[in-house]
Amino acid sequence: MTTTLPETAAPAPARKPRRRRIGRGRGLQAYTVLLVAWLLLPIAVMVAFGFNDTHSKQNFEWEGFTLHWYAHLFDKKDLTTALVNSLTIALLTTLIATVLGTLAGLAIGRYKFRGQGLANVVMFAAISCPEVVMGASLLSMFVATETPRGYLTILAAHVMFSVSFVAITVRARAVGLDASIEEAAKDLGAGPWTTFRLVTLPMIMPGVTSGALLAFALSVDDFVITNFTSGATQTFPLWVWASTRTGTPPQVNVMGTLIFAAGVLLAAGNVVLTRRRARATP
Repeated sequence: MTTTLPETAAPAPARKPRRRRIGRGRGLQAYTVLLVAWLLLPIAVMVAFGFNDTHSKQNFEWEGFTLHWYAHLFDKKDLTTALVNSLTIALLTTLIATVLGTLAGLAIGRYKFRGQGLANVVMFAAISCPEVVMGASLLSMFVATETPRGYLTILAAHVMFSVSFVAITVRARAVGLDASIEEAAKDLGAGPWTTFRLVTLPMIMPGVTSGALLAFALSVDDFVITNFTSGATQTFPLWVWASTRTGTPPQVNVMGTLIFAAGVLLAAGNVVLTRRRARATP
């Protein structure tokens, strides 16, 4: 009795690896380097002129290197007040917008309810709406309601346009969450608040942190909407704009450099924490 062995399929011919064109790769790298250099050029000029030993009101010509302006950073009281206004408004905006935006983003991303589509449209409309339109509409509302414009109206306006950015960021994170983990926590006896605090919030924390940083950055450098709603209150961008008529002091460059450095450190810290969480997650 003869046995026949099953025929084995012939191995598929190995595909030849595609060769990368060296010229195209180098061209893309050169383009990326030039683009990054173009974006960083204004920042480099700002940093450099913070060390300019100028003796005139206009800080446009390089006259020598000095650390004098760092030692006398807060000599101009009105500029210092404007900077404090910008930072405190940005911090309060970040706190309020992060809480409201996180709850809104979690609701839109995890639950089904009436008006969910309308809520999405409103969120994206607030992001895509031109700042001139939003500023003019807020100004009309404050004038119609006889609300005095100042610190609080700036804060309300910044919270209004920052909430949408936080909500969209958190929503993108919440859509991909595994609901079984929350259900397991509830089966083990955890209540709604405990489940949110110990399970849901840590899972959406990268989105919350990113949204908070975005809200802070948008608030601290906003000019158009702030100009409509500021009244007699000045923020750092408004003070800088007003100073261009008489001369921008070097302290403006120093403060801009410090704000930029703080933003870079916060962004780098967020990246490091995100990578650590990703490595710790099995």
